[in-house]
Amino acid sequence: MTRIRRETRETQILLEVTRTQPPAASEPEDTDAPPPIRTGDDFLDHMLVTLARYAGIGLTVEASGDLRHHLVEDVAIALGTALRDEVPTRAERFGWALVPMDEALVQAAIDVGGRPYWVGRLPSKLYEHFLQSFAVNLGATLHIKVIRGRDRHHVVEAAVKATGLALRQALREGDGVFSTKGAVSLTLEEG
Repeated sequence: MTRIRRETRETQILLEVTRTQPPAASEPEDTDAPPPIRTGDDFLDHMLVTLARYAGIGLTVEASGDLRHHLVEDVAIALGTALRDEVPTRAERFGWALVPMDEALVQAAIDVGGRPYWVGRLPSKLYEHFLQSFAVNLGATLHIKVIRGRDRHHVVEAAVKATGLALRQALREGDGVFSTKGAVSLTLEEG
């Protein structure tokens, strides 16, 4: 479990992330429990719940902010930073998914190997920035390709679902390090 508190003049965020498996389909969910994600922005809450469910991670968020842009960006920064600490040493590292949502069809590919990079275009600059901030702070390369879609909500949600499914694959424990460099270790040395 990784817990992050991020406070600026613009936002206050308390976020907790765990690598957990979601309940089996046969296990009932507690629908009366209050949502563990509360940002004051209904769509952001919906996207965070969606990302967590599809990625198979536990996520709790309490956040507030002065502007929607600041809130969405800073939550993405905190989430990426927290999840970076949850990547297993021997992660599968790569993941990809193709997700349809009504008329929308979106593809995501991710590499959690410590090389931050973002490529993608969404019909919402705010959620394009959300995914970019998330990927860079996670230390992941994330590619999003919108194959088709007219409804902005459907395209953004399909992108978040595809990212979550790809992340689920990439975070799985593997039996090897998928790099010709081996495991990469960085140490700050003073002097």
